[in-house]
Amino acid sequence: MSTAIKSLALSFVVLMCCHAYAAGQIQVDSSTLDGKVLLGYQGWFRCPAGGASGTKASGTNWSHWARGMPSANTLVIDMYPDLREFEADELCQVPGMTIGGKPAYLFSSANSKTVDRHFHWMQQYGLDGVLVQRFVTDIPQRRESGDLVLKNIMASAARYGRVFAIEYDISGANPASLLSDLQQDWKYLVDTMSITSQPGYLRHNGKPVVGVWGIGLNEARHPPEQPAAALEVVGWFQREAKVTYLGGTASYWRSLTRDARPDPAWTEVYRAMDAIQPWTVGRYRDTQMADQWKETNLAPDLERTSRNKQLYMPVIFPGFSWHNLKPDAPKNAIPRNRGEFLWRQAYNARIAGAKLVKIAMFDEVNEGTAMFKVAA
Repeated sequence: MSTAIKSLALSFVVLMCCHAYAAGQIQVDSSTLDGKVLLGYQGWFRCPAGGASGTKASGTNWSHWARGMPSANTLVIDMYPDLREFEADELCQVPGMTIGGKPAYLFSSANSKTVDRHFHWMQQYGLDGVLVQRFVTDIPQRRESGDLVLKNIMASAARYGRVFAIEYDISGANPASLLSDLQQDWKYLVDTMSITSQPGYLRHNGKPVVGVWGIGLNEARHPPEQPAAALEVVGWFQREAKVTYLGGTASYWRSLTRDARPDPAWTEVYRAMDAIQPWTVGRYRDTQMADQWKETNLAPDLERTSRNKQLYMPVIFPGFSWHNLKPDAPKNAIPRNRGEFLWRQAYNARIAGAKLVKIAMFDEVNEGTAMFKVAA
C-alpha cells in the first residue's frame, strides 16, 4: 500500500464510526452489517509451487496471473503485488522474469500463510473483513479441491478478529440450474463446512448474511432473465435458508435503465431484497464525476432503500485498469490520483447517510482495483 492508501484505510474506520483496532485488541462485531467496511476477496490466484499448502489445490498452473505461463504477452494483471513481507515458502518464481535484475515471484491464494497475511493486514489497517467471492460456475471445482481457500479464510478471520460472508457471483451460470446450484451449495456450506457456526461469519438482524451478485444486470451472462425467477432465488434464501439477503445489483437498479434490465417487474425483485449493493466500478472516472454520482444515484438510492426499510451498501473503488486482461483497453483507465479518488467516494457515501460500504476489491490486480499492498 502507498502511504496515501494506508491513511485512507485508517480514515475509513473513523468515517464509518467503528472501532479501536490495535493489534490483538479487537474482535469486529459479527452481529451486524451496520458500520462495516468490507472488501471483495477473489482468492483465485494460483501458481505451481503453492508453498505451505502446496497440493494440487494450491495451483498447478498460473491461474489468473496469466494466460498459461507468465510472459510479457500472457500476463493479465495491471498491478504487481508487493511481496517484501512474504516468506520463501509463499512464493513461486516466475520463469524468465526479473525485477531489478533479481528473480520475480508471485503467490498462490491457496497458501494458508498468504491468506493469513492478508487478514493480518486487514486487522492492521482497520478493515473489518471480506465478502468472499464464490463464482457459481466454479463451485464444482472448489468443492472437489476441498475448498482450501475458504477454510483458510475461516481460520484467518478467527485469528485476527475479522468478519466474512459468502457472496455468490452468478456470472456465466446456467439459468436452468441457477436456483438448485445455489441451494445445494449453501446447504453444503452450512451442513458440511459449518460456515455459519464460525465466530466471524457475518449476521444481520439475527440471520447469516448471504450476497448474490449479478442478478438484474442487463446481460445474457447474468441470469435469470425473468423477474419471477429472480424472486424465487431471493425468496428461497430468505424463507428457507433464513438469511439476510444482500443483492449485488445493476448500478441503475432504481431507474431500470442502462445496465439494468428494463422490465418494470424488476422493481419488485429489488424491493424484496434485504440489502441493495449496486455495482459502480467504472461508472465514473474522477472526483468530479463521483460527486455528480452522489447527487444523481447515491442519494436517491439511499432515499428509496430507506423508504423500503432496506440496507444500502455503496460500492467504492480505488481506480481501474485492465489493459493486460483486455489489450484494446487503455492503460490506467481510471487513475487512483494518490488515493483522492477513493477518499472522495468514501466521504460522499458517509455524508449521504450510508451505514456501511464495500470496497472493490482486496486482491483484484486483474482490473487494477486491488487494495492490498502493491509494488510502486
